[in-house]
Amino acid sequence: MFKKLPLLAAAFFAFAAYGQTIVSTSPENRNVVLEEFTGIYCGYCPDGHAIAQAIQDANPDRVSLINIHTGGFANPTGNDPDFRTIYGKAIAQQSDLTGYPAGTVNRHLFPGRGQGGGTAMSRNFWTASANEILNQASYVNVAVEAEIDVESNTMEIHVEAYYTGDSPEGTNLLNIAILQNNTRGPQSGGGQGNNYNHMHRLIDFVTGQWGEEITETTEGSFIDRTYSYPLLDHNNQIPVELGELEVVAYITETHQEVISGNRATPTIEGIVHSNDAKVRFIEEVEDACYGEELTFIPKVNIQNIGTDQITSLEIEYTLNGTPNTFNWSGTIASLESQTISLPQVTTTVGETNTFGVTIPDDDNNSNNSLTVPFGAPYTSGTVDLHIIAGENGDMLRWRIRTDEGSVIHRGGPFEPGEVYHERFNLDEGCFNLLLIDSSGSGSNYVSLTDHEGNIIYQSDEPFGNTLSKQFYSNGVLGVNALNMDEISIYPNPAQDVLYISNAEEADIQIFDVLGKSILSKSQISMNEGIQVNHLSAGAYFMKISIDGNTTTKKFLIAR
Repeated sequence: MFKKLPLLAAAFFAFAAYGQTIVSTSPENRNVVLEEFTGIYCGYCPDGHAIAQAIQDANPDRVSLINIHTGGFANPTGNDPDFRTIYGKAIAQQSDLTGYPAGTVNRHLFPGRGQGGGTAMSRNFWTASANEILNQASYVNVAVEAEIDVESNTMEIHVEAYYTGDSPEGTNLLNIAILQNNTRGPQSGGGQGNNYNHMHRLIDFVTGQWGEEITETTEGSFIDRTYSYPLLDHNNQIPVELGELEVVAYITETHQEVISGNRATPTIEGIVHSNDAKVRFIEEVEDACYGEELTFIPKVNIQNIGTDQITSLEIEYTLNGTPNTFNWSGTIASLESQTISLPQVTTTVGETNTFGVTIPDDDNNSNNSLTVPFGAPYTSGTVDLHIIAGENGDMLRWRIRTDEGSVIHRGGPFEPGEVYHERFNLDEGCFNLLLIDSSGSGSNYVSLTDHEGNIIYQSDEPFGNTLSKQFYSNGVLGVNALNMDEISIYPNPAQDVLYISNAEEADIQIFDVLGKSILSKSQISMNEGIQVNHLSAGAYFMKISIDGNTTTKKFLIAR
Protein backbone atom coordinates (compact mmCIF):
# COMPACT_ATOMS: atom_id res chain seq x y z
CA MET A 1 0.00 0.00 0.00
CA PHE A 2 0.93 3.72 -0.22
CA LYS A 3 3.04 4.25 2.87
CA LYS A 4 1.65 6.93 5.20
CA LEU A 5 4.32 9.42 6.23
CA PRO A 6 4.08 11.81 9.18
CA LEU A 7 3.04 15.37 8.50
CA LEU A 8 5.99 17.70 8.70
CA ALA A 9 3.95 20.67 9.78
CA ALA A 10 0.42 21.60 10.76
CA ALA A 11 -0.33 25.19 11.68
CA PHE A 12 -3.38 26.47 13.56
CA PHE A 13 -4.34 30.13 13.61
CA ALA A 14 -7.02 32.15 15.38
CA PHE A 15 -9.33 34.34 13.33
CA ALA A 16 -8.67 37.35 15.55
CA ALA A 17 -4.98 37.33 14.64
CA TYR A 18 -5.12 36.20 11.00
CA GLY A 19 -7.94 37.07 8.62
CA GLN A 20 -9.14 34.67 5.94
CA THR A 21 -7.43 34.75 2.57
CA ILE A 22 -9.10 32.10 0.37
CA VAL A 23 -12.41 31.19 2.04
CA SER A 24 -15.60 33.18 1.83
CA THR A 25 -17.16 34.54 5.03
CA SER A 26 -20.60 34.92 3.44
CA PRO A 27 -23.22 32.17 3.84
CA GLU A 28 -23.08 29.61 1.01
CA ASN A 29 -24.83 26.41 0.03
CA ARG A 30 -23.25 23.01 0.53
CA ASN A 31 -20.74 21.69 -2.00
CA VAL A 32 -20.91 18.05 -3.08
CA VAL A 33 -18.36 15.34 -2.26
CA LEU A 34 -19.27 12.22 -4.21
CA GLU A 35 -17.38 9.10 -3.12
CA GLU A 36 -17.66 6.34 -5.69
CA PHE A 37 -16.79 2.75 -4.72
CA THR A 38 -15.26 1.19 -7.78
CA GLY A 39 -12.80 -1.38 -9.15
CA ILE A 40 -10.88 -2.62 -12.17
CA TYR A 41 -13.05 -5.67 -12.93
CA CYS A 42 -16.36 -3.84 -12.66
CA GLY A 43 -18.42 -3.95 -15.84
CA TYR A 44 -20.84 -1.18 -14.86
CA CYS A 45 -18.29 1.08 -13.15
CA PRO A 46 -17.43 3.08 -16.31
CA ASP A 47 -21.09 4.08 -16.52
CA GLY A 48 -20.86 5.26 -12.91
CA HIS A 49 -17.68 7.21 -13.70
CA ALA A 50 -19.46 8.95 -16.58
CA ILE A 51 -22.47 9.88 -14.42
CA ALA A 52 -20.24 11.27 -11.67
CA GLN A 53 -18.12 13.20 -14.17
CA ALA A 54 -21.26 14.75 -15.70
CA ILE A 55 -22.32 15.97 -12.25
CA GLN A 56 -18.92 17.62 -11.77
CA ASP A 57 -18.84 19.05 -15.29
CA ALA A 58 -22.21 20.73 -14.65
CA ASN A 59 -20.91 22.23 -11.39
CA PRO A 60 -17.09 22.37 -11.78
CA ASP A 61 -16.46 24.65 -8.79
CA ARG A 62 -18.83 22.88 -6.41
CA VAL A 63 -18.44 19.13 -6.92
CA SER A 64 -15.52 16.93 -5.84
CA LEU A 65 -15.24 13.31 -6.96
CA ILE A 66 -13.31 10.67 -4.99
CA ASN A 67 -13.00 7.23 -6.59
CA ILE A 68 -12.29 4.61 -3.93
CA HIS A 69 -11.04 1.24 -5.17
CA THR A 70 -12.20 -1.40 -2.71
CA GLY A 71 -13.94 -4.77 -2.58
CA GLY A 72 -13.68 -7.82 -4.82
CA PHE A 73 -13.77 -5.89 -8.10
CA ALA A 74 -10.65 -3.94 -6.99
CA ASN A 75 -8.64 -6.96 -5.84
CA PRO A 76 -5.94 -7.40 -8.54
CA THR A 77 -4.87 -10.70 -10.03
CA GLY A 78 -1.65 -11.53 -11.86
CA ASN A 79 0.29 -8.41 -12.81
CA ASP A 80 -2.70 -6.05 -12.75
CA PRO A 81 -2.24 -2.84 -10.72
CA ASP A 82 -3.44 -2.48 -7.14
CA PHE A 83 -5.38 0.79 -6.82
CA ARG A 84 -6.63 0.02 -3.30
CA THR A 85 -5.71 2.00 -0.17
CA ILE A 86 -5.77 1.21 3.54
CA TYR A 87 -8.77 3.56 3.94
CA GLY A 88 -11.30 2.27 1.43
CA LYS A 89 -12.63 -0.75 3.27
CA ALA A 90 -13.76 1.18 6.37
CA ILE A 91 -15.44 3.92 4.33
CA ALA A 92 -17.25 1.33 2.21
CA GLN A 93 -18.37 -0.68 5.24
CA GLN A 94 -20.06 2.27 6.91
CA SER A 95 -21.99 3.02 3.71
CA ASP A 96 -23.80 -0.38 3.73
CA LEU A 97 -23.22 -0.88 0.00
CA THR A 98 -24.45 -4.11 -1.56
CA GLY A 99 -23.25 -3.75 -5.19
CA TYR A 100 -20.86 -1.94 -7.50
CA PRO A 101 -20.63 0.76 -8.53
CA ALA A 102 -22.03 2.45 -5.45
CA GLY A 103 -21.68 6.02 -4.34
CA THR A 104 -22.36 8.31 -1.43
CA VAL A 105 -23.24 11.96 -1.85
CA ASN A 106 -21.82 13.79 1.17
CA ARG A 107 -22.29 10.49 3.07
CA HIS A 108 -25.86 11.70 3.53
CA LEU A 109 -28.72 9.30 4.14
CA PHE A 110 -31.39 9.75 1.44
CA PRO A 111 -34.42 7.69 2.54
CA GLY A 112 -35.51 5.12 -0.01
CA ARG A 113 -32.37 5.43 -2.11
CA GLY A 114 -29.76 3.49 -0.14
CA GLN A 115 -28.71 0.06 -1.43
CA GLY A 116 -28.78 -1.57 1.98
CA GLY A 117 -30.69 1.09 3.87
CA GLY A 118 -27.50 3.12 4.33
CA THR A 119 -25.80 6.00 2.55
CA ALA A 120 -24.50 4.03 -0.47
CA MET A 121 -26.69 4.47 -3.55
CA SER A 122 -26.78 2.96 -7.01
CA ARG A 123 -25.69 5.31 -9.79
CA ASN A 124 -29.23 6.20 -10.92
CA PHE A 125 -29.72 8.21 -7.69
CA TRP A 126 -26.48 10.22 -7.73
CA THR A 127 -27.58 13.16 -9.89
CA ALA A 128 -30.82 13.90 -8.02
CA SER A 129 -29.08 13.52 -4.66
CA ALA A 130 -26.25 15.85 -5.68
CA ASN A 131 -28.72 18.49 -6.84
CA GLU A 132 -30.49 18.34 -3.47
CA ILE A 133 -27.24 18.87 -1.58
CA LEU A 134 -26.24 21.79 -3.84
CA ASN A 135 -29.47 23.58 -2.89
CA GLN A 136 -29.04 23.17 0.88
CA ALA A 137 -27.52 25.86 3.09
CA SER A 138 -24.16 25.10 4.69
CA TYR A 139 -23.00 26.37 8.08
CA VAL A 140 -19.33 26.12 7.04
CA ASN A 141 -17.41 27.17 3.91
CA VAL A 142 -14.25 25.29 2.90
CA ALA A 143 -11.41 26.38 0.61
CA VAL A 144 -8.14 24.67 -0.29
CA GLU A 145 -5.02 25.43 -2.30
CA ALA A 146 -1.85 23.42 -2.84
CA GLU A 147 1.65 23.81 -4.24
CA ILE A 148 4.17 21.12 -5.21
CA ASP A 149 7.89 21.81 -4.91
CA VAL A 150 9.66 19.56 -7.40
CA GLU A 151 13.10 19.86 -5.81
CA SER A 152 11.96 18.82 -2.31
CA ASN A 153 9.21 16.50 -3.63
CA THR A 154 6.73 17.90 -1.12
CA MET A 155 3.24 19.37 -1.38
CA GLU A 156 2.21 22.33 0.74
CA ILE A 157 -1.54 22.19 1.40
CA HIS A 158 -3.41 25.18 2.80
CA VAL A 159 -6.99 24.78 4.02
CA GLU A 160 -9.31 27.43 5.38
CA ALA A 161 -12.82 27.01 6.79
CA TYR A 162 -15.24 29.67 8.04
CA TYR A 163 -18.35 28.92 10.08
CA THR A 164 -21.26 31.10 8.97
CA GLY A 165 -23.48 29.26 11.48
CA ASP A 166 -23.28 26.87 14.41
CA SER A 167 -22.53 23.19 13.93
CA PRO A 168 -24.83 20.80 15.81
CA GLU A 169 -21.65 18.99 16.87
CA GLY A 170 -19.09 20.44 19.27
CA THR A 171 -16.35 18.71 17.27
CA ASN A 172 -16.11 18.41 13.49
CA LEU A 173 -13.48 16.59 11.42
CA LEU A 174 -11.28 17.97 8.64
CA ASN A 175 -10.42 15.45 5.92
CA ILE A 176 -7.83 16.01 3.18
CA ALA A 177 -7.71 13.47 0.34
CA ILE A 178 -4.96 13.12 -2.27
CA LEU A 179 -6.18 11.91 -5.67
CA GLN A 180 -4.45 11.04 -8.93
CA ASN A 181 -5.89 11.45 -12.41
CA ASN A 182 -5.18 9.90 -15.81
CA THR A 183 -3.84 6.54 -14.68
CA ARG A 184 -4.07 3.99 -17.48
CA GLY A 185 -5.02 0.48 -16.39
CA PRO A 186 -7.40 -2.44 -16.84
CA GLN A 187 -11.17 -2.21 -16.66
CA SER A 188 -13.66 -4.95 -17.48
CA GLY A 189 -16.20 -2.43 -18.79
CA GLY A 190 -15.75 0.63 -20.96
CA GLY A 191 -14.35 -1.10 -24.04
CA GLN A 192 -10.76 0.08 -23.48
CA GLY A 193 -9.22 -3.12 -22.11
CA ASN A 194 -5.99 -2.39 -20.21
CA ASN A 195 -5.94 1.22 -21.42
CA TYR A 196 -8.88 2.54 -19.39
CA ASN A 197 -8.31 6.04 -18.01
CA HIS A 198 -8.86 5.99 -14.23
CA MET A 199 -9.70 9.42 -12.80
CA HIS A 200 -10.04 10.91 -9.29
CA ARG A 201 -8.34 7.84 -7.83
CA LEU A 202 -7.84 8.04 -4.05
CA ILE A 203 -4.21 7.36 -3.09
CA ASP A 204 -3.97 8.79 0.44
CA PHE A 205 -5.57 10.79 3.24
CA VAL A 206 -3.26 13.43 4.67
CA THR A 207 -5.41 13.54 7.81
CA GLY A 208 -5.80 9.79 8.36
CA GLN A 209 -8.83 7.52 8.17
CA TRP A 210 -11.46 9.87 9.60
CA GLY A 211 -9.83 13.31 9.66
CA GLU A 212 -8.44 15.74 12.23
CA GLU A 213 -10.56 17.34 14.93
CA ILE A 214 -11.93 20.86 14.71
CA THR A 215 -13.03 22.00 18.15
CA GLU A 216 -14.20 25.55 17.30
CA THR A 217 -17.47 24.95 15.44
CA THR A 218 -19.65 27.95 16.26
CA GLU A 219 -20.60 30.91 14.07
CA GLY A 220 -17.56 33.10 13.33
CA SER A 221 -15.00 30.36 13.90
CA PHE A 222 -12.13 30.45 11.42
CA ILE A 223 -9.89 27.46 10.77
CA ASP A 224 -6.53 27.92 9.04
CA ARG A 225 -4.29 24.86 8.67
CA THR A 226 -1.21 24.26 6.55
CA TYR A 227 0.42 20.88 5.91
CA SER A 228 3.75 19.91 4.39
CA TYR A 229 3.11 16.52 2.80
CA PRO A 230 6.03 14.39 1.52
CA LEU A 231 5.24 12.81 -1.83
CA LEU A 232 6.27 9.21 -2.38
CA ASP A 233 7.58 7.97 -5.71
CA HIS A 234 4.99 5.24 -6.11
CA ASN A 235 1.90 3.69 -4.60
CA ASN A 236 1.96 -0.11 -4.87
CA GLN A 237 4.48 0.21 -7.74
CA ILE A 238 2.14 2.70 -9.48
CA PRO A 239 4.07 5.91 -10.18
CA VAL A 240 2.83 9.04 -8.46
CA GLU A 241 2.69 11.65 -11.23
CA LEU A 242 3.16 15.19 -9.92
CA GLY A 243 1.21 16.78 -12.76
CA GLU A 244 -1.84 14.55 -12.21
CA LEU A 245 -2.52 15.12 -8.51
CA GLU A 246 -5.65 16.64 -7.03
CA VAL A 247 -6.53 17.65 -3.47
CA VAL A 248 -10.00 17.48 -1.90
CA ALA A 249 -10.70 18.97 1.54
CA TYR A 250 -14.01 18.46 3.33
CA ILE A 251 -15.50 18.70 6.81
CA THR A 252 -17.67 16.04 8.44
CA GLU A 253 -19.85 16.15 11.55
CA THR A 254 -19.00 12.56 12.52
CA HIS A 255 -17.50 9.85 10.33
CA GLN A 256 -20.59 10.20 8.17
CA GLU A 257 -22.26 13.49 7.21
CA VAL A 258 -20.07 15.67 4.96
CA ILE A 259 -21.11 19.29 5.44
CA SER A 260 -19.16 20.80 2.57
CA GLY A 261 -15.86 20.58 0.77
CA ASN A 262 -13.72 21.90 -2.04
CA ARG A 263 -10.93 20.81 -4.35
CA ALA A 264 -7.75 22.17 -5.91
CA THR A 265 -5.19 21.27 -8.54
CA PRO A 266 -1.72 21.94 -7.10
CA THR A 267 0.51 24.52 -8.73
CA ILE A 268 4.05 23.39 -9.59
CA GLU A 269 7.19 25.17 -8.39
CA GLY A 270 10.90 24.34 -8.35
CA ILE A 271 11.53 23.21 -11.93
CA VAL A 272 15.01 24.70 -12.28
CA HIS A 273 16.61 22.62 -15.06
CA SER A 274 15.89 22.13 -18.75
CA ASN A 275 17.29 18.61 -18.95
CA ASP A 276 16.78 16.63 -15.73
CA ALA A 277 15.99 12.92 -15.82
CA LYS A 278 15.62 11.20 -12.45
CA VAL A 279 16.01 7.48 -11.69
CA ARG A 280 13.00 7.42 -9.40
CA PHE A 281 12.57 3.78 -8.40
CA ILE A 282 13.33 0.22 -9.47
CA GLU A 283 10.41 -2.17 -9.23
CA GLU A 284 10.73 -4.83 -6.55
CA VAL A 285 12.19 -8.13 -7.66
CA GLU A 286 10.49 -11.32 -6.46
CA ASP A 287 12.00 -13.08 -3.48
CA ALA A 288 14.41 -15.91 -4.27
CA CYS A 289 16.52 -17.86 -1.80
CA TYR A 290 20.26 -18.27 -1.51
CA GLY A 291 21.70 -20.56 -4.17
CA GLU A 292 18.65 -20.40 -6.45
CA GLU A 293 18.85 -19.21 -10.04
CA LEU A 294 16.70 -16.14 -10.55
CA THR A 295 15.55 -14.85 -13.94
CA PHE A 296 13.65 -11.57 -14.11
CA ILE A 297 12.95 -8.53 -16.27
CA PRO A 298 14.21 -5.42 -14.40
CA LYS A 299 11.91 -2.39 -14.53
CA VAL A 300 13.09 1.14 -13.75
CA ASN A 301 10.94 4.26 -13.46
CA ILE A 302 12.46 7.39 -15.03
CA GLN A 303 10.88 10.74 -14.14
CA ASN A 304 11.30 13.96 -16.13
CA ILE A 305 11.64 16.90 -13.72
CA GLY A 306 13.09 19.22 -16.35
CA THR A 307 11.26 21.46 -18.78
CA ASP A 308 12.46 19.71 -21.95
CA GLN A 309 10.99 16.50 -23.28
CA ILE A 310 13.10 13.33 -22.90
CA THR A 311 13.30 11.21 -26.07
CA SER A 312 16.28 8.89 -25.53
CA LEU A 313 18.54 7.53 -22.76
CA GLU A 314 21.57 5.27 -22.62
CA ILE A 315 20.80 3.26 -19.49
CA GLU A 316 23.62 1.44 -17.72
CA TYR A 317 22.51 -1.35 -15.37
CA THR A 318 24.55 -3.56 -13.06
CA LEU A 319 23.53 -6.97 -11.72
CA ASN A 320 25.70 -8.13 -8.80
CA GLY A 321 28.63 -6.20 -10.25
CA THR A 322 28.18 -7.19 -13.92
CA PRO A 323 27.55 -4.09 -16.12
CA ASN A 324 25.27 -3.87 -19.18
CA THR A 325 23.87 -1.10 -21.38
CA PHE A 326 20.39 -0.53 -22.84
CA ASN A 327 19.53 2.21 -25.36
CA TRP A 328 15.99 3.46 -24.82
CA SER A 329 13.97 5.78 -27.05
CA GLY A 330 10.49 7.16 -26.52
CA THR A 331 8.78 10.21 -25.02
CA ILE A 332 8.62 11.41 -21.43
CA ALA A 333 6.98 14.83 -21.06
CA SER A 334 7.86 17.27 -18.29
CA LEU A 335 6.59 16.11 -14.85
CA GLU A 336 5.67 12.71 -16.24
CA SER A 337 7.44 9.38 -15.82
CA GLN A 338 7.77 6.08 -17.62
CA THR A 339 8.53 2.62 -16.30
CA ILE A 340 11.05 1.07 -18.69
CA SER A 341 11.53 -2.69 -19.01
CA LEU A 342 15.18 -3.64 -19.40
CA PRO A 343 16.41 -6.88 -21.01
CA GLN A 344 15.84 -10.07 -19.06
CA VAL A 345 18.69 -11.05 -16.72
CA THR A 346 19.68 -14.22 -14.85
CA THR A 347 21.80 -14.61 -11.72
CA THR A 348 22.48 -17.05 -8.91
CA VAL A 349 21.25 -15.52 -5.66
CA GLY A 350 23.98 -14.95 -3.07
CA GLU A 351 23.95 -13.80 0.53
CA THR A 352 23.68 -10.19 -0.66
CA ASN A 353 22.39 -9.09 -4.08
CA THR A 354 22.14 -5.69 -5.76
CA PHE A 355 20.75 -4.22 -8.96
CA GLY A 356 21.74 -0.70 -10.02
CA VAL A 357 20.79 1.77 -12.76
CA THR A 358 22.67 4.85 -14.01
CA ILE A 359 21.64 7.29 -16.74
CA PRO A 360 23.83 9.81 -18.63
CA ASP A 361 24.97 13.16 -17.27
CA ASP A 362 22.44 15.98 -17.53
CA ASP A 363 21.79 19.33 -15.82
CA ASN A 364 21.46 17.62 -12.42
CA ASN A 365 23.50 14.46 -11.78
CA SER A 366 22.46 14.05 -8.14
CA ASN A 367 19.48 11.86 -9.14
CA ASN A 368 20.99 9.84 -11.99
CA SER A 369 21.81 6.60 -10.13
CA LEU A 370 20.00 4.13 -7.90
CA THR A 371 20.98 0.73 -6.48
CA VAL A 372 18.58 -1.60 -4.67
CA PRO A 373 18.93 -4.97 -2.93
CA PHE A 374 16.93 -7.99 -4.02
CA GLY A 375 16.45 -11.63 -3.07
CA ALA A 376 15.17 -13.23 0.12
CA PRO A 377 16.95 -12.25 3.37
CA TYR A 378 19.88 -14.49 4.36
CA THR A 379 19.60 -15.24 8.07
CA SER A 380 20.89 -17.39 10.89
CA GLY A 381 19.08 -20.53 12.05
CA THR A 382 17.52 -18.93 15.15
CA VAL A 383 14.68 -16.48 14.52
CA ASP A 384 12.33 -14.52 16.80
CA LEU A 385 8.72 -13.65 16.00
CA HIS A 386 7.22 -10.68 17.87
CA ILE A 387 3.56 -9.68 17.58
CA ILE A 388 1.65 -6.86 19.24
CA ALA A 389 -1.98 -7.52 18.34
CA GLY A 390 -4.07 -4.51 17.34
CA GLU A 391 -7.79 -3.99 17.68
CA ASN A 392 -8.43 -6.75 15.11
CA GLY A 393 -5.87 -9.17 16.52
CA ASP A 394 -8.55 -11.85 16.68
CA MET A 395 -8.37 -11.98 12.87
CA LEU A 396 -4.58 -12.37 12.62
CA ARG A 397 -2.87 -15.72 12.02
CA TRP A 398 0.69 -16.66 11.06
CA ARG A 399 2.50 -19.63 9.57
CA ILE A 400 6.15 -20.65 9.02
CA ARG A 401 6.38 -22.96 6.00
CA THR A 402 9.15 -24.89 4.32
CA ASP A 403 10.08 -24.31 0.70
CA GLU A 404 7.83 -27.27 -0.20
CA GLY A 405 4.85 -25.65 1.55
CA SER A 406 4.72 -27.75 4.73
CA VAL A 407 3.62 -25.74 7.79
CA ILE A 408 6.11 -26.29 10.64
CA HIS A 409 4.98 -23.50 13.01
CA ARG A 410 1.67 -21.66 13.33
CA GLY A 411 -0.18 -19.31 15.65
CA GLY A 412 -3.10 -16.94 16.17
CA PRO A 413 -5.64 -15.56 16.53
CA PHE A 414 -4.80 -13.10 19.34
CA GLU A 415 -6.64 -11.04 21.88
CA PRO A 416 -6.59 -7.30 21.04
CA GLY A 417 -3.54 -5.85 22.77
CA GLU A 418 -1.91 -9.25 23.30
CA VAL A 419 1.91 -9.37 23.20
CA TYR A 420 3.30 -12.56 21.68
CA HIS A 421 6.86 -13.87 21.24
CA GLU A 422 8.17 -17.18 19.95
CA ARG A 423 11.69 -18.33 19.07
CA PHE A 424 12.40 -21.01 16.45
CA ASN A 425 15.49 -22.99 15.55
CA LEU A 426 15.50 -23.79 11.85
CA ASP A 427 17.55 -26.13 9.70
CA GLU A 428 19.41 -24.84 6.67
CA GLY A 429 17.10 -24.07 3.78
CA CYS A 430 14.45 -21.74 2.40
CA PHE A 431 11.40 -20.85 4.52
CA ASN A 432 8.34 -18.65 4.23
CA LEU A 433 6.54 -16.38 6.69
CA LEU A 434 2.82 -16.19 5.91
CA LEU A 435 0.64 -13.56 7.62
CA ILE A 436 -3.15 -13.68 7.28
CA ASP A 437 -5.19 -10.68 8.48
CA SER A 438 -8.79 -11.32 7.48
CA SER A 439 -9.74 -7.80 8.64
CA GLY A 440 -7.25 -6.22 6.22
CA SER A 441 -6.76 -3.45 8.79
CA GLY A 442 -2.99 -3.76 9.18
CA SER A 443 -3.23 -2.58 12.79
CA ASN A 444 -0.98 -5.38 14.12
CA TYR A 445 2.75 -4.98 14.73
CA VAL A 446 4.70 -7.99 13.44
CA SER A 447 8.46 -8.49 13.24
CA LEU A 448 10.61 -11.50 12.40
CA THR A 449 14.35 -11.18 13.13
CA ASP A 450 17.24 -13.60 13.50
CA HIS A 451 19.35 -13.79 16.66
CA GLU A 452 21.98 -11.50 15.14
CA GLY A 453 19.44 -8.70 14.78
CA ASN A 454 18.92 -8.99 11.00
CA ILE A 455 15.36 -8.00 10.04
CA ILE A 456 13.53 -10.60 7.96
CA TYR A 457 10.23 -8.72 8.07
CA GLN A 458 8.84 -5.77 10.02
CA SER A 459 5.37 -4.31 9.56
CA ASP A 460 6.27 -0.71 8.77
CA GLU A 461 3.00 -0.38 6.86
CA PRO A 462 -0.25 -2.34 6.51
CA PHE A 463 0.02 -5.47 4.34
CA GLY A 464 -3.66 -5.95 3.52
CA ASN A 465 -5.20 -9.41 3.92
CA THR A 466 -2.10 -11.56 3.37
CA LEU A 467 1.67 -11.27 3.22
CA SER A 468 4.19 -13.91 2.15
CA LYS A 469 7.90 -13.33 2.87
CA GLN A 470 10.63 -15.79 1.92
CA PHE A 471 13.91 -16.06 3.81
CA TYR A 472 16.91 -18.37 3.86
CA SER A 473 18.24 -19.95 7.07
CA ASN A 474 21.90 -20.95 7.13
CA GLY A 475 21.10 -23.37 9.98
CA VAL A 476 23.61 -21.80 12.39
CA LEU A 477 21.84 -21.64 15.74
CA GLY A 478 22.21 -18.82 18.25
CA VAL A 479 22.83 -19.22 21.96
CA ASN A 480 20.40 -17.35 24.17
CA ALA A 481 22.77 -16.25 26.92
CA LEU A 482 20.07 -14.16 28.57
CA ASN A 483 16.80 -15.22 30.12
CA MET A 484 14.68 -12.49 28.58
CA ASP A 485 11.73 -13.52 30.75
CA GLU A 486 13.61 -12.04 33.71
CA ILE A 487 13.73 -8.59 32.06
CA SER A 488 11.00 -6.31 33.37
CA ILE A 489 10.01 -2.65 33.37
CA TYR A 490 8.86 -0.72 36.41
CA PRO A 491 6.90 0.97 37.87
CA ASN A 492 3.91 -0.43 36.06
CA PRO A 493 1.56 1.44 35.91
CA ALA A 494 3.85 4.46 35.50
CA GLN A 495 3.31 8.19 35.43
CA ASP A 496 6.49 9.98 34.39
CA VAL A 497 9.51 7.63 34.34
CA LEU A 498 10.12 3.95 33.48
CA TYR A 499 13.11 1.75 34.34
CA ILE A 500 14.39 -1.56 32.95
CA SER A 501 15.46 -4.22 35.45
CA ASN A 502 18.16 -6.90 35.05
CA ALA A 503 19.75 -5.22 32.04
CA GLU A 504 23.27 -3.81 31.78
CA GLU A 505 22.46 -2.05 28.51
CA ALA A 506 19.43 -2.25 26.21
CA ASP A 507 17.89 -0.71 23.11
CA ILE A 508 14.21 0.07 23.50
CA GLN A 509 11.28 0.97 21.27
CA ILE A 510 7.83 1.99 22.54
CA PHE A 511 4.63 1.32 20.55
CA ASP A 512 0.99 2.17 21.08
CA VAL A 513 -1.73 -0.50 20.94
CA LEU A 514 -2.02 -0.09 17.16
CA GLY A 515 1.68 -0.82 16.65
CA LYS A 516 2.70 2.78 15.92
CA SER A 517 6.26 3.54 17.01
CA ILE A 518 6.36 6.41 19.52
CA LEU A 519 9.85 6.41 21.02
CA SER A 520 13.23 4.74 20.34
CA LYS A 521 16.36 4.89 22.49
CA SER A 522 19.72 3.12 22.39
CA GLN A 523 22.04 1.92 25.17
CA ILE A 524 19.65 2.44 28.08
CA SER A 525 21.20 1.27 31.37
CA MET A 526 19.39 -0.36 34.29
CA ASN A 527 19.56 2.83 36.37
CA GLU A 528 18.64 5.24 33.58
CA GLY A 529 15.08 6.46 33.60
CA ILE A 530 13.00 6.65 30.43
CA GLN A 531 10.81 9.75 30.36
CA VAL A 532 7.20 8.93 29.48
CA ASN A 533 5.48 12.00 30.88
CA HIS A 534 4.44 12.99 27.35
CA LEU A 535 2.32 9.84 26.88
CA SER A 536 -1.42 9.90 27.41
CA ALA A 537 -3.06 7.50 29.83
CA GLY A 538 -3.51 4.01 28.43
CA ALA A 539 -1.71 0.83 27.39
CA TYR A 540 1.65 0.73 25.57
CA PHE A 541 4.33 -1.81 24.65
CA MET A 542 8.11 -1.69 24.97
CA LYS A 543 10.33 -3.83 22.76
CA ILE A 544 13.63 -4.45 24.59
CA SER A 545 16.70 -5.65 22.65
CA ILE A 546 19.86 -6.91 24.36
CA ASP A 547 22.73 -8.51 22.41
CA GLY A 548 20.44 -9.73 19.64
CA ASN A 549 17.82 -11.05 22.09
CA THR A 550 14.45 -9.34 22.22
CA THR A 551 11.36 -9.31 24.39
CA THR A 552 8.23 -7.17 24.43
CA LYS A 553 6.55 -5.97 27.62
CA LYS A 554 3.20 -4.32 28.13
CA PHE A 555 2.90 -1.34 30.47
CA LEU A 556 0.29 1.21 31.49
CA ILE A 557 0.41 4.96 31.86
CA ALA A 558 -1.83 6.22 34.68
CA ARG A 559 -2.71 9.88 35.00
